[in-house]
This record gives sequence, C-alpha cells and structure tokens, in this order.
Amino acid sequence: MDKPIEKSELYRILAEMDIDDVSRTSIRQCQMLGNKLEELQGEPFSHLEIGVPGIPACPIGIKAQEEALNKGFASIYPPVQGIPELKKNASRFIKAFIDVDIDPKGIVPTVGSMQGSMTSILECSQMQPGKDTILYICPGFSAHGRQPDILGIKNLFFDVYEYRAESLRDKLESYLKEGNIAAILYSNPNNPAWICLSEEELAIIGDLANKYDVVILEDMAYLCMDFRKDMSVPFQPPFQSTVARYTDNYVLLLSGSKIFSYAGERIGIACISNKLFEREYPALKEKWGIGRFGDNFILNYLYVNTSGTSHSAQYALSAMLEASTEGRYNFVKELREYAIRAHKSRQLFEENGFHLVYDKDIEQTISDGFFYTVEYKTLGNRELLEALLRCGIIAIPLNTTGSGQNGIRVCVSRLGNEEDFKRLDEHLKLFVKLVG
Repeated sequence: MDKPIEKSELYRILAEMDIDDVSRTSIRQCQMLGNKLEELQGEPFSHLEIGVPGIPACPIGIKAQEEALNKGFASIYPPVQGIPELKKNASRFIKAFIDVDIDPKGIVPTVGSMQGSMTSILECSQMQPGKDTILYICPGFSAHGRQPDILGIKNLFFDVYEYRAESLRDKLESYLKEGNIAAILYSNPNNPAWICLSEEELAIIGDLANKYDVVILEDMAYLCMDFRKDMSVPFQPPFQSTVARYTDNYVLLLSGSKIFSYAGERIGIACISNKLFEREYPALKEKWGIGRFGDNFILNYLYVNTSGTSHSAQYALSAMLEASTEGRYNFVKELREYAIRAHKSRQLFEENGFHLVYDKDIEQTISDGFFYTVEYKTLGNRELLEALLRCGIIAIPLNTTGSGQNGIRVCVSRLGNEEDFKRLDEHLKLFVKLVG
C-alpha cells in the first residue's frame, strides 16, 4: 500500500454499511468492513481482528469425525447430554490439565463455548428470585457482553485494569452486596488483554462466590496458554489456574476452537461442578418443572435451543481430549506458535511507537499469546481505528470489550508467515506517517 485510503472513501463505505461510529463495531462488522476496504484497495490487509485459529485442526479429531460419519452418525440425533465417551474423556482431561474433579455427567457438549456461556447466563438469571443480573470482569470477549442484551437480561461490567490483587475484593463486593448478582463471567487467560488472574485473585472470587451465593462462569477458551509456565504434561503440575479450587459454584467453559483449532465444527463443553449440577432451585422447579441445575441446563435450555451438539464433532472432541490426556498429543506444544507470533508482532508495534495497554499481571509481565492490546500516543479509539483502517490494518477497539482504556486488540492468529509480518510493518509505518 503506497498511500492511505482517502478518509472520504472510508466514510462512504461506513455509510453503505450503516456504521455511524467505527469504534462501536462488533468483531464481525469490523471483519466485513475490513474485507470491503481490502477489496476496494485490491491488495491484502493485515488482519488482526478476529480470533480464528491460525494452525491446522488436530488430525486426531478429523480422523475420529470421519469414522463417526462413516458409521452413519450423521443421520442419528446426538444425545443432548453428550455421548458417554466424550463425557468420560473430558472428565479425565480436566483432571489431567486443571487438576479438578468433575463427574462425567456434569460435562455437557455445547455448540462452541458461546452456547455454553449463553445457556449459563440464561439459567443463572432465572434460578433465584431477585438475582437477575450478570456481572462481567472486563475487558472481555465482546460477544459475551452482547448475550444478556439479546436475552433481555440485566448486566453490569467493570474494567479490572485498576483493581488487581486485593483491591479486586472491594470492587467485586461493591456489586455483590446489592444482592442482585446471579453470576460473574470472565475469561482466563483474558481475551483481549491476555492478563491472567493470580491464585490470590481467584481465591478472592471464589470466597465471594461462596459468601454471596453467585455462580462463577469461567471461560477457559485459551486453556494452558499462559506460556510463562509449562502446563503441557498431563497429571503433573503446574496446572491451569481456576476458581474451581476455591468454590463449588462454577461452570467452566472449554472450547475446541482454540485448544485443538477445531473452530469450524463449533464444539465446546460446559463443565458444571458436581455440587452445582445436583443443586435444587425452587424457582426453576416452579418455572420449568425441573429444579436441578444440571438437568435444567440439559433438558430445558439446551434441548429447546439446538437439540444437542453435532454428533460426529462430539466423537472428534472426545478423541482429541483422550489423546491429550494419554500424552499422545501435546496440544500445548502446538499452541506455542501463537507466542512466537505475538513476540514478533509486538516488536513491530513497539518499534513504530505503540505500547502495551494491559502490560502486567500485577508485577509480572504478561505472557506472549493469542491476543494483546496496544495504544498509540493519545489517540482515542475512533481516531485510532479509522487511521489504522485507512492504512490497511483491521483490528477491534478496546471499548467494545468493556475496557475503559484507549487502544486496540491484536490477534496474532492470521500472522502466519514472514510476508504477513513484512506487510504489517509496512502498514504500521504508513500509519505513523499519516498520524505523526
């Protein structure tokens, strides 16, 4: 790209797409906008906007799914609670890499972890009178924040940027003491900031979950991807950090999309604690005729939504989980490629005057991983995003993730070769020339 796209041309495209403010676009809108500009320009852009896997899907899953299809499972409805093999292998996988015991009956396949979170917040908002609000620890995955809005559920959020360590307790309790919070949702490692909550912070969250009787929805889409420590050996420490060590009020959300690059088949699992699965809620009994949390999750909410998750994809995920648990497939080793890409691209951003927004886990520098966040001088989100788009860089602004900071999220998955890094550097230099 020799020169930036004219501002008038950008605004014309925005008007065509009915976008009033580019800093308020969703991830998918941003992707469509970038694709339209790329087509207009006639040359490749630097795609940093969407978290698609950037490495091939696990071949073990592909083989298992092909075998399931050849056996005729495409014509058979899947059991909505999940096939026995998947439930058993997922339970063992969780023990191997998280060191938590969850009964196989509490492992429920979902259409990606997105369905797991949507179903969880819906059920949590209905199970105790007066507790009708979901609290988000942000920044976070922007689609998670839209789910309660679509469902008509109340929600609150705060940016954790200034509330790390012990100060997190007071911040959370300021919401919880009102008595209306049904559940708390966050991702760990964090999308988009890649910060990781410490054991101290997870203990605080677990303690408050017990004190105020709220459910913790812990999104583990990026399981074992804090590459500052090696969590690749099953059944050996260090394990993935989790709130499940500090409370029984939890649902863990795992995704095949990032762990095994199996995004196209939309397969994930909701992992409901043994105690929460069995807990009876009179409000659920009155509303749905079933009082038990786990049975409601499966037989009411999931069943009427999708009637279950792809039959053959369940066999794929089961095989991948089993191979990982038995040490035949090192998924963490495969994922380390993202850390390499993050390190190289961060250097390019820093060389061109950008700096990290969320740069620390309390005192420790954040890990290189799937995402990170950067800002440029004093540019606001709208001004920054417009200038980047004009210079061939597609990204999402931090305000769409519940962050109160200026900057963008950088996803490294589509930086797959040296040509991609060279192109990114050229686009960044063009941006610096444009804005000074």
